[in-house]
Amino acid sequence: MATTPAEHSLHAGFWARYAAWSLDAALLLPLIALLGTARISHACAEARNALHVLAGEMPRLLGEVLGAQQATAGMATQLLNDPVMASAINRLDASLGAILFTPLLLYVVLALPWAVLFEQSRWQATPGMRAFGLRVTDAQGRRLKAGHALQRHLAAGLSWLTLNIGHAMALLPPQHLAMHDRVSDTRVLRREQSNPLSGLAKAWLTAQALVAVIAFGGLFLWLQAAMQAAMQQTLGF
Repeated sequence: MATTPAEHSLHAGFWARYAAWSLDAALLLPLIALLGTARISHACAEARNALHVLAGEMPRLLGEVLGAQQATAGMATQLLNDPVMASAINRLDASLGAILFTPLLLYVVLALPWAVLFEQSRWQATPGMRAFGLRVTDAQGRRLKAGHALQRHLAAGLSWLTLNIGHAMALLPPQHLAMHDRVSDTRVLRREQSNPLSGLAKAWLTAQALVAVIAFGGLFLWLQAAMQAAMQQTLGF
């Protein structure tokens, strides 16, 4: 069957591509959670213990510092140089790093076979892309071979390393090419339809926005309660 050059096809825009990527990430999330649960649970326990130590030591240290009537800079230095506080801070830092980077590293490992196997398959798309009517081709609109799909995925690392500037390049019409599209000479195309963003993609993006607002509000309330509890314990209320 003859192929049509991708330059004459409908190119997927930035938001359609983001919707597909985020759906793929959500589909990988259960496996990431399964593989990372033990390490993340241990890190959370370490973080709670470190916070408990910090909360317990803070009243004593503040009393010593305020009693010595030190300047603000001296107060901060003494607090940070205290061996118990320094150890707790280091443990908290390591724990938060494990909580943050364990899912990220697992995603990096799992995303490679996920993207390569699906993009070179008969679907020419990951499940997220397929759900929103997108497919990946070479510049002539042909199905990618495994090596080309791997090249495209590795090139995507450049888009991440540029702090997502490489991804933001997909905002530019008419071809909406991200940095890794240009490097790997591939294209992301959409179905023949007038609306560049399907109703399903819009619903998925709206759901993400709502979850983000709720999560941000919950985090703000939790931080506010934690700070209030710490102040009350410090002042002896």
